[in-house]
Amino acid sequence: MPAVPPTAPDPKSVKVHLTAGTGVDIEWKDGHSSHFDFPYLRSACPCALCDDERGKEDREPWDPPKQKPGALPMFKPAAKPVQAEAVGKYALRFTWNDGHEHGIYSWDYLRDICPCAECAAERAAEKERFK
Repeated sequence: MPAVPPTAPDPKSVKVHLTAGTGVDIEWKDGHSSHFDFPYLRSACPCALCDDERGKEDREPWDPPKQKPGALPMFKPAAKPVQAEAVGKYALRFTWNDGHEHGIYSWDYLRDICPCAECAAERAAEKERFK
């Protein structure tokens, strides 16, 4: 008998705190809770362009952008969306204050990049297993 595939993550509730600028809170149906601040989500944008840029920097979606050697830090306003919208019943899309609007954050992707300590530890352990 074939193995039963794991069920896709499904949110019980989703709160996008656009006006307050504090991020996105998701309570998953399995009881897990995730909080994503907006700079984290912008840095982890799943669009092809952003994914390519992360690949060039050899970083994962949950890793912050790397500063180039010798570069002085520049002031940039904190990333925050100016608009958020549901994409069907499977994702969120943001229009960011830097004009970017191509990333579609599926529930699967958001669960995979959950920044909580428990999920970060699971990712680190999995990375170690495959070294």
